[in-house]
Amino acid sequence: MLQLAELLSTPAFSIRTVAAHLDALDPRDRVAQVRSIGKKGQSRLWEAAKGFKPIDLAFLVPEGVDPLVGVVHYGKNSLPLFSHFAKVFCKPDIPGRDGELWGYNASGELVGTWVGPGYFVVRKYDEEGELVIDYTKLPPHRPSDWPPMLRNEERLGRFVYANMQDVLRGISKHVSIGRAIRGGSITNNYFLLCRTAGA
Repeated sequence: MLQLAELLSTPAFSIRTVAAHLDALDPRDRVAQVRSIGKKGQSRLWEAAKGFKPIDLAFLVPEGVDPLVGVVHYGKNSLPLFSHFAKVFCKPDIPGRDGELWGYNASGELVGTWVGPGYFVVRKYDEEGELVIDYTKLPPHRPSDWPPMLRNEERLGRFVYANMQDVLRGISKHVSIGRAIRGGSITNNYFLLCRTAGA
């Protein structure tokens, strides 16, 4: 089976070919291949994805999903440790907040205990079809089956989530690429997400 890493290793890969490859995989293989990509490949995907596939909130939580029902996106970040994680997103249940999603990071018991769940609000970022995951804003409440909410300045979260925003670009029907901005300054930290629900 052709691997995503092979496509990204070519000097001038095509983002369209990458998208078609990801769309053709079954869900398990798609997550596995997304989670095989390191920092160099993620950086190349970030640049190639600019303006390629505009996304909106329905990309993260498909239409037909009820408010406060979580949709999981499995992820791989470019950090040397604890690089596998998931982001869980849901629609609000408050009228008038249709322009946002709520979510948190599912990073395992160890990270969750010492760092915290990293709650955030998602909204439209710009007119180019990008989204922003904003850790400087917290949802007003959470689904009952999600972990207790903490301010992102608490525990070790102040080193991970405080003053953080992630900009998200679309790659394929299920996969997106993000880059972190801390305190208004863009960083060289990236991550890939792969949605497990929806068409």
